[in-house]
Amino acid sequence: MLTAYLIVTSITILLNAGIAAADLARAKFVLATSSAVQVPASWLPMLGSLKAAGALGLLLGLLGVRFLGTAAAIGLVLFYIGAVIAHVRARKYATIVGPGLFLGLAAATLALGLAS
Repeated sequence: MLTAYLIVTSITILLNAGIAAADLARAKFVLATSSAVQVPASWLPMLGSLKAAGALGLLLGLLGVRFLGTAAAIGLVLFYIGAVIAHVRARKYATIVGPGLFLGLAAATLALGLAS
């Protein structure tokens, strides 16, 4: 169980750090997707910072500060539930795969962290 937790959490950290960097850099695909789901571009720095904070919290959890890892996983689950809701509200089902994947990884990280 510990091995699965380490692998899934590491993947979750890397992907969230990457998408946070894309948000903060205002990558074209991020601007297009946020516009499609009616999220203002002015929110991107805050959203990117939240994703980066989640990735950092998960990393600290791996390094021994377990409660921060758990809190970060909970925060990311809630964040990506909101993202999925934004996509459903805007009826942009073609782009829901990304937030759905991130939600699944965050939920798996949380479940494995609580189980180990």
